[in-house]
This record gives sequence, C-alpha cells and structure tokens, in this order.
Amino acid sequence: MSNTIMPTYGRLPVSFVRGEGAWLWDQADKKYLDALSGIAVCGLGHSHPAVTEAICDQAATLLHTSNLYGIPNQQQLADKLCEISGMESVFFGNSGAEANEAAIKLARLHGHNKGIDSPSVIVAKGSFHGRTMATLTATGNRKVQAGFEPLVSGFIRAPYNNLDALQEIATNSRGISAILLEPVQGEGGIRIPDSEYLAGVRALCDKNGWLMMLDEVQTGMGRTGKWFGFQHSSIMPDVVTLAKGLGNGLPIGACLTHGNATQLFKPGMHGSTFGGNPLVTRGAMAVISTMEQEQLLERATSLGERITQGLRTKLKENSSVTDIRNLGLMIGIELNQPCAPIVGNALEHGLLLNVTADSVVRLLPPLILSNDEADQIAEQVALLINQFTTTNKEESKS
Repeated sequence: MSNTIMPTYGRLPVSFVRGEGAWLWDQADKKYLDALSGIAVCGLGHSHPAVTEAICDQAATLLHTSNLYGIPNQQQLADKLCEISGMESVFFGNSGAEANEAAIKLARLHGHNKGIDSPSVIVAKGSFHGRTMATLTATGNRKVQAGFEPLVSGFIRAPYNNLDALQEIATNSRGISAILLEPVQGEGGIRIPDSEYLAGVRALCDKNGWLMMLDEVQTGMGRTGKWFGFQHSSIMPDVVTLAKGLGNGLPIGACLTHGNATQLFKPGMHGSTFGGNPLVTRGAMAVISTMEQEQLLERATSLGERITQGLRTKLKENSSVTDIRNLGLMIGIELNQPCAPIVGNALEHGLLLNVTADSVVRLLPPLILSNDEADQIAEQVALLINQFTTTNKEESKS
C-alpha cells in the first residue's frame, strides 16, 4: 500500500471490494463472513437494498445545503429518534466522537449554569469515547492518550460498575457537573455492568444535580436487543450519544437530550458543517424503518443467545476461556492470556472478528444474520480459540 496515507492504523493484509449481507469479498474474490460489521457500524449488513435505494435517490435529489436552513430529512430523523428513545431533542454531527464532544460541552454549560467555575465530568476506567482531544482524555485507556499531553482538564476517573466509588467521589469532590458512561463497555472488553448499576448512577445524578450522560455509540441502534442500552433498565438519561449503527456506514453522529439538558445549547453555541445533511439523515431513516419492518431488535436478542450458547457448548472443555458474555449481539469471549493472533488466524479462514482489551475476542455481527450464519460464526470462533490455546500450551511446554 502507498505511503501517501498517514500510518494511523495497523491494517490487516486485505482490501474488500464488495459486500452483500453478512459477507465481504476481497480483491481476489475470496469470501469472508463479517462477524465485526465495521466495528458495530453495519447492523443491516452490507449493501442493504433499502439503504442503497434511499441514498441513491437522495444523492440524485439533494446532497447538502447547510444548517443555516431547515432540513426536512433531519427533522424527520430527529422526531423518530426522540420517539424510539424517549429523549426530547437532537444535535447531529458526523461521528461518535463529535457526539461525545457535544455531550462534554453540555456538561460544562450545565456546570457553569450551577455557578461552578471549573466543572468536571466523571468518566470510567476502561472506557472509550473517541480520539478528539476531549474524548481521548475522557477515554480510560492510557494507550489512546500517550503522546498527546497535555490532556484536557476537567475529568475524574472512577472504576466501572462500582457505585461505592462514585459515592466516594460525590462525597469528596466539588465541581462535578456530569457522569459520562457506556451502558456496556465495548472497547473495554464487552463489560456488562450489574443490573442495578445504571439505576444507581441515575439516583446519584439526581441527588447531586449531575447530568447522566450515556455513550451509546456502540450499544445504540438495536445492537443489544433494544434500541438503546439504557432501555434494559428503568432509567431515563439526560444525554445520549449515538453514531455507528445509526447510518449503517454513512458518517453520522447524534447527541440526544432530555429534561434540563435540552435547554442548554443556544443558537451559535455549537455546530457542524455536514452534520445531519439531507443524504445521511435520509439513509439513517431507511436504517430505522428497515429495523422496524424486519423486527431486528428481537432478532439481535435471539441471535446473540444462539451464538453465545453455541460458544459455551463448544468451549466448555477449554480451561483457557474464563468467561463468555453477551448483551444481544455484543459478544465477548475472555481468555486467560493475550490473544491478538486470533484476528489474523480468523482472517486466513475467511472470518472477520476483533480482539480488544488484549484478551477478549469481540464479536459484533450484523443483525440480519441467518441462523446458519450465526451457527457458522460460533463454530469457527470456537475452533480458532481451541487451536490457538492448544498451540500456546504446547509451545509453553517445549
């Protein structure tokens, strides 16, 4: 590959030229089963006809005006997002990082409105919120931050899924205006918190006047079996951020607000040149309509259980596997050893997956999988993990 592209990615030795459903084809016409869907982006798989038709029609009609003017497609999408989330207003950007930047700005406005000179946001260890300066500072992974100091001030880090730690911060810290959390940590290793965690966070936010802000960039848009991860609990957040599955590959992000957070932004305080333009909002509406018509929320739940159960059955004798967990089609298989080589081994066998947090095989397949494709993923992943751990064990003995 030419060196005219900045080397910001550690790319695998493959380039895809076409896709259909859960499958991709490379330049040599080799076929790959996509169990990662662009890291939770292509929930409807590749080249879904409804999305393709919508964006082709819109591209032939009107691509872009400006947010100086009304955009009917944007209004329609905002109305629909509020309907399915229970939130009240939406700001559109181009990515999850932009959506989280908007949330962080809302937290600071909220703090200043309360008379706090230097408001802080509580964020979680092991989190991932993006790679802009504010969002990489909020991210709880030192590898993401290294080399980019000085970081942005105004963040306090707490252990994830630990209400006692949050209570201790509330007792000992001044100037906090918000908490920013993922309902399930994706990049952190598919970490699913205790069932009472989000309700406890909500109670702390209410008690202290903090905004409860949820990063649903990976958990949103049906990935967990509900439209949004927070809907597995009984709480309503103040701010929710989206991206990834919202556009099925189109670059779109959204920051949704509820209650007091809805009144914080005023004209001129925030913006995005391309955010919510006619093309991406038309495509996102097609995504939501298709998910409703094909009942993909229920499908995500049943497919997640099918794959996870298959993995548990096939890996039950493997003592190197310490946990298999899922919420819908967010699936993590944790090993007691680093396992990054499994990604390359899977690629050779025509399967796309990912390893995160060093030792967790992460699966984020599309929601449109057939049962046979789901079974194939479970079969191949279990085989690859068993081969990898057996080889490692034999090498350690020699």
